[in-house]
Amino acid sequence: MSTLSLLRTLFNYRAWANAELLKKMENFDIDLHAQDREAALRLVNHTYVVDKIFAAHLMGTGHEFTTDNTADTPPLRDLRAALTASDEWYQNFLETVTPEQLSESVSFVFTDGDRGCMSREEMLTHLIIHSGYHRGEVGRILSRLSLSLPWDTFAVYLHQAEPSRRLAA
Repeated sequence: MSTLSLLRTLFNYRAWANAELLKKMENFDIDLHAQDREAALRLVNHTYVVDKIFAAHLMGTGHEFTTDNTADTPPLRDLRAALTASDEWYQNFLETVTPEQLSESVSFVFTDGDRGCMSREEMLTHLIIHSGYHRGEVGRILSRLSLSLPWDTFAVYLHQAEPSRRLAA
């Protein structure tokens, strides 16, 4: 499997995992779990903002963000729409980027003013790891409240996306 093919699969997995998590976040009781719900929304919004920042880095353009989150927390409905659009943007990007472009290093500035330089492949890998880390944090909040957890594993995704894998075993 090529790096590009693996990245495509990982971003398809990420979109699936994000959708599963957002669906489970509907189980927060707005009154009973207000603080935990807000914390979970802030974590997911943070991943969305970082996605937008790195999309700009990947394209070599500027972005509007001065921090890695927004002052106001969007409602779940709006966050779902924004994150879904972001996931689709990355899936589309991976359909057009070339292996040569993936290996190119791109210089940029982090929101704290520090300079950075990463290949596009490294940036994309960072985003996969970053979003998984924060989905796990939200999962810990759900678990602590005894709310149902999403299936957020790459193996489950692969077998749901390609049921024939079960027959190969």
